[in-house]
Amino acid sequence: WLKTVLTPKRTPGPAHAAAPPRGAMGRVIRGSRKGKSLIFTAKTRLRKGAVKLRAVDYAERHGYIKGLVKQIIHDPGRGAPMCEVVFRDPYRYKLKKERWIAVEGLHTGQFVYCGAKAQLSIGNVLPIGKMPEGTTISMCEEKASDRGRLARASGCNCMVVGHSDDGRKTRIRMPSGSRKTVPSTCRAVVGITAGGGRLDKPVLKAGANYHKYKVKRNCWPKVRGSAMNPVEHPHGGG
Repeated sequence: WLKTVLTPKRTPGPAHAAAPPRGAMGRVIRGSRKGKSLIFTAKTRLRKGAVKLRAVDYAERHGYIKGLVKQIIHDPGRGAPMCEVVFRDPYRYKLKKERWIAVEGLHTGQFVYCGAKAQLSIGNVLPIGKMPEGTTISMCEEKASDRGRLARASGCNCMVVGHSDDGRKTRIRMPSGSRKTVPSTCRAVVGITAGGGRLDKPVLKAGANYHKYKVKRNCWPKVRGSAMNPVEHPHGGG
């Protein structure tokens, strides 16, 4: 009689395993994790809200509207102070609060005016096409009616450099020193953003930076890539 011997099928061991795809080894670097992980998101719970100019309406396009500066407040994570301005709603019986970046010289109880026919004085908002050359402005719009995009950080300001012959475009000098051409219908606040000189004070201890970045987001302390191991960063090792 015949005896059949069944041999088990051989499974490939570590030596026969397929090599991992190129670039799959090592650690995911910090820059790549920032897009995916939630531990790097901004700390927004205690923040007061977005900073915007008034939405453009008939009163601003053809005249002006008066507002009252109710209070100047600190916004966590923002270097510049914020002011709360109250306007009367032109269409309904109610008040509307707006949050702006405060400019130097603004105070509580001050009346500010927004519109094409507003006067050129500190804290007022008017189209940059109505401002003379050399005017210092902040919280300037990049496109008409976008409610303020440029020169919003503490101590920053733009300057009106010149107007086009047809009156449609205005050239401004940015805080970096570069020049930019924007539509003349863009609005801006007259004055320099408050809170300037913030970087003149030396950071004498690490605890100052700890509290500064704690209210912003998880981006400090920052380990250099050259101080890591080769598995952790392309600059590591050596």
